[in-house]
Amino acid sequence: MALRDFGLLVMVCLLWAANNIVSKFVVATLGAPPLFYAAVRFAVVAAVVFPWLRPIPRPLWRLIVVALTMGGGNFALIFIALKTASPSSVAIVSQVMAPFTTLLSYFMLGERIAPRRAVGITLTLAGAMAVMWDPHGFKISAGLLYVVGGAFLGSLGAVMMKQMDGVKPLTFQAWVGLVSVTALTPLSLIFEPNAVRKVVEIGWLFWVCVLFSGLIVSVVGHTLYYGLIQRYEANLISPLTLMTPLATIVMGVLITHDAFGPRMAFGTAIALAGVMIIALRPSQVVALFLKLRSPAQ
Repeated sequence: MALRDFGLLVMVCLLWAANNIVSKFVVATLGAPPLFYAAVRFAVVAAVVFPWLRPIPRPLWRLIVVALTMGGGNFALIFIALKTASPSSVAIVSQVMAPFTTLLSYFMLGERIAPRRAVGITLTLAGAMAVMWDPHGFKISAGLLYVVGGAFLGSLGAVMMKQMDGVKPLTFQAWVGLVSVTALTPLSLIFEPNAVRKVVEIGWLFWVCVLFSGLIVSVVGHTLYYGLIQRYEANLISPLTLMTPLATIVMGVLITHDAFGPRMAFGTAIALAGVMIIALRPSQVVALFLKLRSPAQ
């Protein structure tokens, strides 16, 4: 991988990690309603990439479902979770998206699950459970259950998107923004009737965070990521995105003072090892190392 492209990928992962911290700050510290925050975020995305709505990908019903699951549904549940859960734990539990995607691909697309991937699925789920488990009350963290739900929706959308051909990244982002804001706005009006008043009380800081999340993280970050996916193999890019949860943990400990004890460290190591096993075959680990060391392409 070219050093410049590796630097861009590192920047994208850092942006995604920073977005976890910013989102925690918005919904937990500022007290912004999470559904309203998600709706405004997607409104910003839709406004910026609106010109790319056409041509309309087909079938339209599948595009709408994919946009809802990967966009509004996934992000809304994550933002709700961040009201009570730490960014670090959210980042780690979100890794269950990898085994969910593998399992859904098996049931919906008929893809085979190799024994190696079955081991990876088991490890990832075990690591996530270790992070979610509350040893004091012998119960699973309720906030992190929203993360599991969001990861499932994101995985469902990703698998359904495999059944669509020729959807350009900016076109997809435009539809994700439009469909998500259309669905989340009425939900916010119903479940968060005082959302507008609350945001007015928060003031300009809310809008700065929204613009960062919508413009910098979604439009800039995801567009750069899609460009890298087009230039390099997915089995090279995918495992490198594990920099995102690792960066989130570091930022969470330093900025939001997340607790990171032995149980969290154990769960993190097991979950990330499981994701790596799912993403790569043993021979690809060597190839990944050689590609990272290779000169610019």
